[in-house]
Amino acid sequence: MTATTKTILITGVSSGLGRAFATAALAAGHCVVGTVRKDADAQAFTALHPERAHARLLDVTDDAAVLAVVDEVERSVGPVDVLIANAGYGLEGTFEETPLSDLRAQFDVNVFGAAATIQAVLPFMRERRRGHVLAVTSMGGLASFPGVSAYCGSKYALEGILEAVGKEIAAFGIHVTAIEPGSFRTDWAGRSMVRTPRTIPDYDEMFEPIRAARQSASGNQLGNPAKAAAALLHILDAPNPPAHLVLGSDALRLVRAGRKAVDRDLGTWEELTLSTDFTSADDVP
Repeated sequence: MTATTKTILITGVSSGLGRAFATAALAAGHCVVGTVRKDADAQAFTALHPERAHARLLDVTDDAAVLAVVDEVERSVGPVDVLIANAGYGLEGTFEETPLSDLRAQFDVNVFGAAATIQAVLPFMRERRRGHVLAVTSMGGLASFPGVSAYCGSKYALEGILEAVGKEIAAFGIHVTAIEPGSFRTDWAGRSMVRTPRTIPDYDEMFEPIRAARQSASGNQLGNPAKAAAALLHILDAPNPPAHLVLGSDALRLVRAGRKAVDRDLGTWEELTLSTDFTSADDVP
């Protein structure tokens, strides 16, 4: 092992980007602890490298289990240098048709699961005064799209947490990076997506083409998971890694368009925005 070898904890390595990240990290010589939810997936992951691939069964919505797993990994595998909070899933459906129970479940995994994992590693990283926390959000965490309001909402929430945490812990030598992928050739839009049943015909004209297009595009997305993994490994060795890393040309285009829309509103309504401040005239009795 080289001096740059790291111990990397990645949640959700059974498939998708999590598996791509783990495979690339192992190929680069790193030690990877990957969490999965099924015994068969744990065996398959360990088989990738009997010495450096360590599987752990974990449901990230179980706060106590998250703390226990991180503590056990620190003791039995070694200090966690890098966390990649990747576990999550997509929920598709119009907001009005999405049951609140499904919305809560989406946040339980995508937001609170990531938050629990980050909280679990921070005491160890803070004590060592080093570390890198990464979490996979989405281009949907910087620009929202119709038909995935719950998913985008969860990713926006995670973005906000990450940005604030990064500012809180920078003085401890710990970096925080939000990874914002576009559409990659994984199972995210296929078997890994939960689709809310349709109940309101008024949304048919707007939403049905969106659902059909997403299903037809599954398996043909532009993004290459192996190249995403290479990009992620690249920033792990950077002395000043980015707070935000957008992955994919589609993500870059759509995020920029979303930012331009916000800037347009700022400019259009600037006078009204500024009108709400106290002025000297407000203090006159």
